[in-house]
Amino acid sequence: MTKHLLFILCFFTTSLAAFANRISGKVTDIDGNALPFASITIKGTTRGVNANNAGEYSLNLNNGSYTLVCQFVGYTKVEKQITVTNENKTLDFVLTQQGLTMDEVVIQKGEDPAYEIIRNAIKKRSYYNNQVDSFEVNVYIKGIMRSRKLPKKVFGQKIERADNDGLDSTGKGILFLSESLTKVAFAKPDKIKLDVISTRQSGGDGFGLSFPFFINFYQNNVAVFDNNINPRGFVSPIADGAFNFYKFKYEGFFVEDGKTINTIKVIPKRKNEPVFSGTIHIVEDEWAIHSLDLVTTSNYQLELADSLRISQLSSVVQADVWKTQSQVTYITFKKFGIDVAGNFVNVYSDYNINPGFAKKHFGNVLMRYDTASNKRDTNYWNEVRPVPLDPDEVRDYIFKDSVARVSRDSLYSKAYRDSLRSLQNTIGLKNLLWKSGGASYSWYAKNNTVRYNIKPLLPQLQYNSVEGISLNVNQQISMMPRKSKIGYTLDWFTRYGFMNGHLNSFGTLTLHNRRKESFNQQQLKISGGKRLVQFNADNPIDKWTNAFYTLLLKRNYMKLYENWFGSVSWEHNTENGFSYTIHGTYENRLPVENSTDFSIFNKEDNLLPNHPYELAAIPFEQHQALVAGFTIRWQPGQKYIQYPRYKRSLGSRKPVFDLAYTKGIKGVFGSDVDYDKWALSVTHTKNFKLGGEFKYKAGIGGFLNSKQVGIPDLQHFNGNRTFYNTKYLNSFQLAPYYRYSNAESFYAIAHIEHHLNGLLTNKIPLLNSLKWNLVIGGNAFYVNQSNYYVEAFAGLENIFKLLRVDVVNAYQPGLGNNVGVRVGFGGIIGGQMRFGGN
Repeated sequence: MTKHLLFILCFFTTSLAAFANRISGKVTDIDGNALPFASITIKGTTRGVNANNAGEYSLNLNNGSYTLVCQFVGYTKVEKQITVTNENKTLDFVLTQQGLTMDEVVIQKGEDPAYEIIRNAIKKRSYYNNQVDSFEVNVYIKGIMRSRKLPKKVFGQKIERADNDGLDSTGKGILFLSESLTKVAFAKPDKIKLDVISTRQSGGDGFGLSFPFFINFYQNNVAVFDNNINPRGFVSPIADGAFNFYKFKYEGFFVEDGKTINTIKVIPKRKNEPVFSGTIHIVEDEWAIHSLDLVTTSNYQLELADSLRISQLSSVVQADVWKTQSQVTYITFKKFGIDVAGNFVNVYSDYNINPGFAKKHFGNVLMRYDTASNKRDTNYWNEVRPVPLDPDEVRDYIFKDSVARVSRDSLYSKAYRDSLRSLQNTIGLKNLLWKSGGASYSWYAKNNTVRYNIKPLLPQLQYNSVEGISLNVNQQISMMPRKSKIGYTLDWFTRYGFMNGHLNSFGTLTLHNRRKESFNQQQLKISGGKRLVQFNADNPIDKWTNAFYTLLLKRNYMKLYENWFGSVSWEHNTENGFSYTIHGTYENRLPVENSTDFSIFNKEDNLLPNHPYELAAIPFEQHQALVAGFTIRWQPGQKYIQYPRYKRSLGSRKPVFDLAYTKGIKGVFGSDVDYDKWALSVTHTKNFKLGGEFKYKAGIGGFLNSKQVGIPDLQHFNGNRTFYNTKYLNSFQLAPYYRYSNAESFYAIAHIEHHLNGLLTNKIPLLNSLKWNLVIGGNAFYVNQSNYYVEAFAGLENIFKLLRVDVVNAYQPGLGNNVGVRVGFGGIIGGQMRFGGN
């Protein structure tokens, strides 16, 4: 029955569209080959459409006479006149490859004429980049990613596929399909506003890909997909320093609308530079970019993709004002047996370069969705879509949208709940012991859903000198009432030490609002029980590293104490990048000692005591501590996406400021501590494109009052005595863990790193070919003349896109210079990895 309904729906919508005055046809070359995404515009306007992947186009016009202009980069433009009446018409275009004329040219000192043309284009680059103070334009965006091959496993892990993913048995099919119509407003220097008129995503909630990808070759550094595929960006062929990166060859010229268009071949000078190859067309005398077809690959610092091709066509929207008319970006990815290819089409129309924006037209909302943007029907899209869908795209929309609709309609039905119950995997021994993700089970009821998860037990085994081997059981229960705005999560952690016989168990109940926006999030946490923790709450050494050093080298760096505790905290993320946390904790702190000295090697050596040996002069005995405080975080310059029912933060490129205050309250509930402690820090990342990426964290703080301070309350600096580091910008790579802990009235810290991202190393052939990049920096803190630390380091990162190796030279008072090597994670993949915990 469903198939018949879908057929009737398609027939009905097609019949309705037939009543429009539709001009359609196909664009091919002289051999009958389709010219994908060729541009068809109405002469004298900026309105137009693009052909689809098969070269087919359609255009709705009112009655009248028109001249249609068909263009494709590298082919001769064709114009055809047509008179539109109350009937559909077919108008095909056949384009021939651009015949280039090689006129007699004056060659000076043997130089190719292309260089003089590029020099003139470079001189006019800033003019065209800045000639318009503001403009508005409508942009149609269509993005599609197709799977050409999908393996059953990657790195031994099975790829889980849904039955309704739309792919065939070999993994071929459409992974992602979306289209949107967005009105873009721009004003100097960097004000932008995007109003999404309509949007859809195959099988999704309707909020598809709505960001136009403005790829501006008039800028020295070309950003593609917001530099997500290369943090350095790419050098434009008409950048100020283009001759350092490119060679150029004059191919000839052609004449179009009385203008001479020069064709220049763009050739990279070296591999592994962020550059393009291909063809760029420059208008004689005006020196504007007419069109281009440029490619970059993984050989030229393209990351996370194999190839990227950009095809752009520009037109005159007003005398001497050239703007992009259409842009197609092609991308391919072929790694780990996964083969994916896609394209993103942007069609620009109805330019207005004198919009006269009101004073408050721009604000902190970068993108705003119309309330009906995701509710447009098929008739609407057939009318406004400037790029016809390919047959498989039509099928993908029909299939995935119908599946999503059925899923939504039955979301709270008994049949749907029963089907979810039946699809659950059984909890087996493999899930409980070692399988990633552990064991999970869900209970589906009419009014709420309850989920239970237990992490696999074997990966949770730990070894330390206090407990010996410890068994850890980490469980979570979450409840999401259907009609409530509040969700509930209970995390329960239990551990048993086999050597000391101690059982520790505590839970954390979190009440959080279930709003979709990333700001105005609120949550209340209530915790209590008995736990084993490090003296330094930042957990400077993780459990695996500590076990490795204790068992193999007999060095127990992790220093622990137990406590019975109760705590409560309130977190609130507000708009404008402001968030705060208010917290209070009561602890009954208990000292613990080593219960084992077992080690596989170095059996004759003695383990260090569990008490931090650097703080041997400070005793740690059982005592109570009531601590309260707050933290405030602010990042100015926040931008947002405004959806019809909620708002989502896009973040900011401004620094992040953190302020923390902690009070040790004496006498309440027997509390022994009495202190006031504060800290202020700023963290920022600045992308200098070709110059690399600079990161820093700087801070100050101290004790306003230090009458009674326990070891856990001291100001600790994150040291590191192991061979690797995972806390960049928050640690000192060669420092002892507790040597510099203090309760002084003032301290200052600084962490800086500069990731050159290929700068300098691209001059070294071996490193250039391996794509290993240089990173340099330093870390320092100062308390007083006898308590300070300075280190500088240089290293290589992006090793196998995962690893980073630093050589560090540190200076410490009383210890002098010390040199060491540290290994960590850094690079395109490794830089995104985060580790922590105890």
